[in-house]
Amino acid sequence: MAVATDRKGSLAVINEFLACKRLAIVGISRTETDISRALWKEFRTRGYEVVPVNPALNEIEAEKCYASLRDLPQAVDWVLLATAPAVSEQVVRECAELGIKRVWFHKGSGAGAVSENALEFCAAQGIETVPGQCPFMFLPETAFFHRLHGFGKKLTGKYPK
Repeated sequence: MAVATDRKGSLAVINEFLACKRLAIVGISRTETDISRALWKEFRTRGYEVVPVNPALNEIEAEKCYASLRDLPQAVDWVLLATAPAVSEQVVRECAELGIKRVWFHKGSGAGAVSENALEFCAAQGIETVPGQCPFMFLPETAFFHRLHGFGKKLTGKYPK
């Protein structure tokens, strides 16, 4: 497993993440229109087993929501962070303790989950990362807006290779 050090990630690593079908979304929102909820629904629709993690929630749409990764009944293949950067720094330490070797730092618009300290920690721990990308851009047959987002990143040189 190669550790991605490029701050936009690599397409090969992104495809490895998406090939793994059990993930946790840490920082999933109680707000139904939030991007984290849209990703949760989309991954589930595509056959992924998606575990919601947020210490402030007990459930989402009648599905149990866990307070932390330590509370999960079984391991996940990867973690999608939809958290503030300071929280991301805490969660990657938890990932290392639990042996989780893949972490995706979501960023659509706004600050996103990316933290330089968290990325450096992951690199030191041998944790693969996808920093600052929205998974929707890499899912096949996704909505036009997400394809447009990816096209914009290609034009500006920010799309992974």
